[in-house]
Amino acid sequence: MKYAICGGTGFIGSALTKYWLQAGHEVIVIGRKLPDTPSISQLLHYVTWDSLASNPSPAEGCDALVNLAGASLSQRWSPKGKQAIRQSRLETVTAAAKLIESLEHKPSVVIQSSAVAIYGTSEQDTFDESSPARVMDFPSEVVSDWEEAADRSYKGVRLVKLRTGVVLGNKSGAFPKIKLPYLLGFGGKIGSGRQWVPWIHLLDIIALIDFCIVNHEISGPVNATAPEPAINDELGRTIGKVYHRPHWFPLPAFLLTTAVGELSEILLKGQRVLPQKALLHGFSFTYPRLQSALEQLKSE
Repeated sequence: MKYAICGGTGFIGSALTKYWLQAGHEVIVIGRKLPDTPSISQLLHYVTWDSLASNPSPAEGCDALVNLAGASLSQRWSPKGKQAIRQSRLETVTAAAKLIESLEHKPSVVIQSSAVAIYGTSEQDTFDESSPARVMDFPSEVVSDWEEAADRSYKGVRLVKLRTGVVLGNKSGAFPKIKLPYLLGFGGKIGSGRQWVPWIHLLDIIALIDFCIVNHEISGPVNATAPEPAINDELGRTIGKVYHRPHWFPLPAFLLTTAVGELSEILLKGQRVLPQKALLHGFSFTYPRLQSALEQLKSE
């Protein structure tokens, strides 16, 4: 098989690239610039958006395109930062759609990154793929626009909108920042601690992407979250248990808001999200429970 990944050098993209290379697949990584280090495999090729605009042939014959590109939410949400977050997502959807349109042999499926923020936030409600979008803050507004752009842009291919939660991995993403206070001996709940954290292990989201590609009946939104979400206080207590550190030093909401501004919303608010579609189609999570996921990460 031959796969194209936009954002293939990022946290999830790098793991997905490694996963497919180990399986013997050919991988095309598309980015704004070429990496400084050479390719680690004859099956791995790096190309830029500019080069593909003039010569799309390297992407010909791809069985699937995975678009994971987009500026990180983990930056101060100034007007300039918000614009970068929004534009980076919309621009890569447009670029990916133009690339597909230019190909003679198009991929049969696009896996488009999205986020569970589209459901809005709640401490009481439970959301699955049948739940409506609720635009109530900046993250939900961005994701709603993102998915609408994907629906408009990708024509004639099966589209999977991967609504991702907090991806737990050691090398990047949110988890190294979440566990750091515990390693320093100052771990505790954030705010009330009652906000939901829809998490998923890195290895499970990689397997889920592959699962969605090979299962042709899957389309539309797919929640990339573990079947047992946790509240913030439970997440912290479990980190403390696994890493043998105390869970005692709470971070008040007002201090977090003072430190990082509106960005604090992604830590102080959450949503209980279930992966109903993945489960209905028979996907099996390797790490469905938080403690086993954290124990695996500690053992790496």
